[in-house]
Amino acid sequence: MTYKEIYTESIEQPEKFWKHHADEIEWYSKPQIITSEDENGYPLWYKDGELNVCYLAIDKHIQDGYGNNTALIYDSPVTQNIKKYTFLEVKTEVAKLAGGMLSLGLKKGDTAVIYMPMIPQAAFAMLACARIGVTHSVVFGGFAPHELAIRIDDCKPRVIITASSGIEIDRLIAYKPLVDEAIELASHRPKKVIVFNRKLGARVPFKKYDVDYDALIYGSEETACVPVNTTHPLYILYTSGTTGKPKGVVRDTGGYAVALKFSMTHIYNIKPDEVFWAASDVGWVVGHSFIVYGPLINRNTTVIFEGKPIKTPDASTFWRVIAEHKVNAMFTAPTAIRAIKKEDPDGEFIKQYDLSSLKTQFLAGERCDIATLEWYQKHIPAPAIDHWWQTESGWPMIANLMGVEQLPIKPGSVGKAVCGYDIRIFSEDGTELGANKEGYVVVKLPLPPGTLLDLWQDNPRFKSGYLDQFPGYYFSGDGGYKDDEDYIFITGRVDDVINVAGHRLSTAEMEEVVSSHPSVAECAVIGINDSIKGQIPLALVVVKLNDEIEHYQLQQETIKLVRQQIGAVASLQSVVIVDRLPKTRSGKILRKLMRSIADGENFQIPSTIDDENIVGEIDSVLQKYNIGIYNVK
Repeated sequence: MTYKEIYTESIEQPEKFWKHHADEIEWYSKPQIITSEDENGYPLWYKDGELNVCYLAIDKHIQDGYGNNTALIYDSPVTQNIKKYTFLEVKTEVAKLAGGMLSLGLKKGDTAVIYMPMIPQAAFAMLACARIGVTHSVVFGGFAPHELAIRIDDCKPRVIITASSGIEIDRLIAYKPLVDEAIELASHRPKKVIVFNRKLGARVPFKKYDVDYDALIYGSEETACVPVNTTHPLYILYTSGTTGKPKGVVRDTGGYAVALKFSMTHIYNIKPDEVFWAASDVGWVVGHSFIVYGPLINRNTTVIFEGKPIKTPDASTFWRVIAEHKVNAMFTAPTAIRAIKKEDPDGEFIKQYDLSSLKTQFLAGERCDIATLEWYQKHIPAPAIDHWWQTESGWPMIANLMGVEQLPIKPGSVGKAVCGYDIRIFSEDGTELGANKEGYVVVKLPLPPGTLLDLWQDNPRFKSGYLDQFPGYYFSGDGGYKDDEDYIFITGRVDDVINVAGHRLSTAEMEEVVSSHPSVAECAVIGINDSIKGQIPLALVVVKLNDEIEHYQLQQETIKLVRQQIGAVASLQSVVIVDRLPKTRSGKILRKLMRSIADGENFQIPSTIDDENIVGEIDSVLQKYNIGIYNVK
């Protein structure tokens, strides 16, 4: 079938289409009800089915005779360690950890938080939770204790699974003290903390609630997979919201498994036993879908990479991993390619490696600028395929379906709508716009299988954030347009969430932290364009009257505050002092105007602005500090 044929069928006959693809995975009880609605009228898929994702990812392949095939490759340039695990070896690790968790009192329906670096045990913990029906919430290891505490209080885990340390290039980060501090900050108290000791020299303070990971494994029996309903929450994954409070995206089990199998086959064009590498982190949705669950369900070898595209040890790392492990398809953020390009502009490192195994390079997480795409295409023989999706969707919404038909690549476009996603461009009043007119990116309900079920224990916020603005449609929060051939171009967020190196972060949350500084009277944090990370935050600060703090001191202190409260992932580096912030007459800060000034974009001064002269003032300050378009570094 052509792309047009398969996509049209998915939109015009969705029940028939997704019933067929449900047959591609194995169920304990195959669903008879393909489409329905929950108690709030929201569409559901396969509500009467029963299955287990851990079974699909591990046990099924062993039963089919592939137990000795390589399931997972752990490649850690920061510890100079490479280790491979077969499906049989993964099953032993996972089933014994699951048995240990049962012995600690966990049961189907409980929640667990996983706060770990990029090591195999992070994947084992996720799969062990899935094996016994425990809903996991993986928290990215770059988040500070305050952020971890917020998530603990929201999902109320019975246990936390962590490691003694992570490694940031050449710096050891002790995780256990961060977890202990988060528990002190949180109102909810987990019963146990399971600690995997990496024995790298990090401080591992002992608490009464601690359980040693290795001892738990050693003393446990392997446990079987527990059947769960299709709509059972496999995981909660928190994504930044504009209010500062993270949103707990809830993912189902059955629809997700069907969507991931479809993705690996039809989007990524990966066959069983091939090697798939998503160079991300299990703390993000890419890690859930395409480091752990998607590749393993499709019986691919997945790569868990503990390192960076540069400085571990240099800009050759990605090419070394591809060549050494015969990677067939890779997924990374454009940030990584930009970082490599900066370190190796002429592609000298690339020439040292045989990259003939690589069929396709997929990019997502942020916009891929044309210059980066052209650099990649010049130096790498495999095509670079930009595509777009969200934590909320769980799998790609717009792409070039490489397993169906490779369509021509249009630089700047993320491709065409993926099967099941009826994507429209709306004006603010809900009118559908024609070709080449920018508006709001929305998706007609029902969304296809595998997308978010709800927000964790916050259905009103789910409705107000995604469904109420355009009734009958899911609002993505992004702006964009379609061209005459239905290629879609995403222009960026329309709210106050910014995208730093593929990580969605709340500017409202950063503003709250910056405002806590004793010298700050008022502030605004905006995302401005950055050649490496896509966007970086910029804080514009009004200091209190008669406060004589120097710019450098304020910048260093606020950067430290943000690192402590949110984490280094926030990447706040630029703080400037301004006399005032541009506002409407009603007092609303004009953040979009400031972004346009910093990025050198054309803009119209809103008629509601309280004083037009402030535009020149902001421009002068940014020029003074070499920020935005004046960055001459």
